[in-house]
Amino acid sequence: MPYPPPPRTPSGPRRRTLLASAAGAALLAGCTAAPDSGDGGTSSVTARARARAAQDSRGLLARYDAVLAAHPGLAERLRPLRAQVAAHVRAFADGTTPTPVKSSASPAPVPTVPATEKDALAGLATAERTLADQRARALLDVPGELARLLASVAAAGATHAYLLTEGAK
Repeated sequence: MPYPPPPRTPSGPRRRTLLASAAGAALLAGCTAAPDSGDGGTSSVTARARARAAQDSRGLLARYDAVLAAHPGLAERLRPLRAQVAAHVRAFADGTTPTPVKSSASPAPVPTVPATEKDALAGLATAERTLADQRARALLDVPGELARLLASVAAAGATHAYLLTEGAK
């Protein structure tokens, strides 16, 4: 009598595992924007890195908004990821003085969105992955609390990239 085939188990980590890992990393790393305790204040290097991270997160948030405007059918799937990116903007912006926008400056260009939902998700995943890799490299050059924040947000970005691609299969 032949044995029944084994149940198909998807390769790679499960979505719950990734989400739990990201949540755990955020709790351990402390997704906060408290000032660094190492030098008694925020150094200019730290302030520049924080401002750059906030700007990058704002750009990613604009991409999410553009995809949601072009493909409203993705709203349920993208809303939680967009909310996390918005939280990252706030976390990086805390403790920095925003640069005033000059009236002569032109507004930031609206990101272009691919025509299909699949391509739009792939574009978001690529943006998340690229930014997560950039942040993982940058955390080596900043002290304490900001390094932990960058690590936490990089882990969240890698999880977002996974959920936007592999999570859909």
